[in-house]
Amino acid sequence: MDHSNSGKEALEGIGNDGELKVGTEVKSDAEAYNLCNNYAFRKGFSLRKGHVRRDASGNIRQRDFVCSKEGFPVDEDLCAVKRCNRLETRTGCKVLMRFTVSNGVWVISHINFEHNHELAKPEERQFLRSCRKIFEASGGVDVGRRRTKPLSYLGNDFGGDRNVQFAKKDMGNYLPREMGNMMEPGDVQGLLNYFRRKKCEDPSFFYAVQVNQLNQATNFFWRDGRSKLDYDCFGDVVSFDATFRLNKYNLICAPFVGVNHHWKNMLFGCAFLLDESTHSYVWLFESFLESMGNTQPKTIFTNENEAMSKAIETVFMKTRHRLSTGHIVKDARRNLANQFANLEFMKYLNKCFYECHDETEFQVSWDDMINKFSLGDHLWLKKLYSLRDKWCLVFNSDTFSANIDSVQRSDSIDTVFHQVSTKRMDVISFVQHFEDKTKEMHLDELEDDHFCKYVVPRLQVWSGILNHAVYVYTSKIFNFFEMELLGCMGVRMKEVCKDGEVCIYEAIEEGQQKVCKINYNLSTQDISCSCKLFERMGILCRHALKAFDFNNLTQIPVQYILKRWTKEAKKGIVVSNERHGLSSNTVKSVQSLRLSELMHMGSNVYSIASLSDSGTKIVKEKLAEAMELLEKDEEIVNRLADAKKVDSSPSLNAISDIWTMASLSQV
Repeated sequence: MDHSNSGKEALEGIGNDGELKVGTEVKSDAEAYNLCNNYAFRKGFSLRKGHVRRDASGNIRQRDFVCSKEGFPVDEDLCAVKRCNRLETRTGCKVLMRFTVSNGVWVISHINFEHNHELAKPEERQFLRSCRKIFEASGGVDVGRRRTKPLSYLGNDFGGDRNVQFAKKDMGNYLPREMGNMMEPGDVQGLLNYFRRKKCEDPSFFYAVQVNQLNQATNFFWRDGRSKLDYDCFGDVVSFDATFRLNKYNLICAPFVGVNHHWKNMLFGCAFLLDESTHSYVWLFESFLESMGNTQPKTIFTNENEAMSKAIETVFMKTRHRLSTGHIVKDARRNLANQFANLEFMKYLNKCFYECHDETEFQVSWDDMINKFSLGDHLWLKKLYSLRDKWCLVFNSDTFSANIDSVQRSDSIDTVFHQVSTKRMDVISFVQHFEDKTKEMHLDELEDDHFCKYVVPRLQVWSGILNHAVYVYTSKIFNFFEMELLGCMGVRMKEVCKDGEVCIYEAIEEGQQKVCKINYNLSTQDISCSCKLFERMGILCRHALKAFDFNNLTQIPVQYILKRWTKEAKKGIVVSNERHGLSSNTVKSVQSLRLSELMHMGSNVYSIASLSDSGTKIVKEKLAEAMELLEKDEEIVNRLADAKKVDSSPSLNAISDIWTMASLSQV
């Protein structure tokens, strides 16, 4: 079949108003499917073939096409062995497109367009199962293109990654493995010119350059506008890795990494450093905070470096500094090669890292390990012990860390930057590589958001609180929560004290010796557990959930639903709650927070408006009206006059002018 013509023919069957019409004719089953599937893509739902009716000769006389959410799941045999937990996708949607066939002509005879679910947004449509058509969309892919950049390449052809009619994971099934070299050499001046161009394209793009006494550029930091919005939502935990090197220049490549509401990595920015001095790190961390509105994370994970630690103490004064377990494991393999292969030794070491309940138990476990394996004179272990408050869980259980510190997560970051150490890459090529990885992560997040919106995990047991969680949390976080709730079955709990509205329970898990103490307020539903899972992860532990079940709670109390883990994590305005406590000397920081709020609101508006000329026209007209109102606001006029006394440089463009002017006042 000629795929190049099928899409055109399908669009011809759709009216000027974008709707299918009764009476529309096509010539075959394939054309009927293409017509309905193209319509489904334009509207934002996935298509599925429905009932087919045949005549006595076996020829099709009637064919239905339905929404993929048509019907309801069939009750499963509870005794059947399941390979995996199935996900719910059907909602009983009644959408139907029926073709009647007569003399080889397929005619639409009946249509029902009433969906009972939310439709996919334009940027989500590429994830619709029936609409993934990589060859039909691309017409083939140039085998000379790098495998690491096919999505960007096709995205350029289609006006952006969001318009490509397939998901990233589909590419691996089709793209050839031949890899060409598209990199071009660059120098410091070229890098600065590149940053300036990015700043013109994206007014929210931020970069900073440090120069030495000879006015030579030595250190660089940059982040795009989207990363600022991501940091506002998920900047409570940051991982900073300064172990990568750019071989061509031996520059330190140091990415700032966070974790989103799907518990996946996201990039907040990156730096090039000429050296690892405290002075360089102080400059970098101050530049990073400035770019993020001076909002400090709760926890920062790094590799072990004395100069870096001093800089963190100077700049991140409100942040808990922790060492990455992934880097410690790599160091342990080098420094404890003989012991590392000993399973008994690893059991002791693992207990010191994760399984101690208090500082006393940690000290006893550490001493036992040192004595049993005669490691009292081991210099590396002595240094590791001196840094115990930065890597041992028992010393950090009271601070939120999103549980992101793991060997696997460290390895995934290594994968993102593996080309840095395997190719002689110049600085501009690395920045482009970083941009591509950032876009891929954003696209992954978009696909995960789409998945969470339209697919609901099937509950293994019926529970009011579990049913609440499945509609609140993203799929990944729900899996964590479900694990804790099911873990309640192995928890034995007893009430040991009651003082008015406050109940005190003791809980112990079967097969464990650790006793957890739970305090629960019956009137406020406030609860705390000595295991501190909620404090460090933001998810209620099985001991707290056992207390809720004991008191017949069927929903998660609102104070224990951390927004950063929910499906609504990026909706609304997400900025630091500390803004109201800022002094009069931090006016710039307050404006930065207001500007961030406006950028959050504007980002979605611009994305949607840019899909059509009419949408773009509407936004331009409203922006012009907004500018007129802002120019008449007395407070803004006064602040602009004050600002011009300091800096008379013109604004970058109309849009950035509007957001900047609006952020000057609270009203």
